[in-house]
Amino acid sequence: MGASGSKSRGLWPFASPAPGGGGGAEGPGGQQALARARAARAATPFVFTRRGSMYYDEDGDLAHEFYEETIVTKNGRKRAKLKRIHKNLIPQGIVKLEHPRIHVDFPVIICEV
Repeated sequence: MGASGSKSRGLWPFASPAPGGGGGAEGPGGQQALARARAARAATPFVFTRRGSMYYDEDGDLAHEFYEETIVTKNGRKRAKLKRIHKNLIPQGIVKLEHPRIHVDFPVIICEV
């Protein structure tokens, strides 16, 4: 739990090539695994984009959550209540990071000296 799951799919871009030059072609996946291993050697440990967590509403406003104010009458008293909006929201999409970050699957140890 909490892992991205890329290791379980067999796509871990930071692995060193297998000894003997086999590259994993004899394992599950055969030639596809070998092609993936060759393509992954040029992978960078940095992440430059992320998936946005905010949404656009019908008016073009951007926020994590949207609410609408409704008036509820209870025992003759008018009361304002907020109702969360779930419909007609468009995801923000891919967002460029201001500073590159290290990929979650990159093996790194940070220590203080």
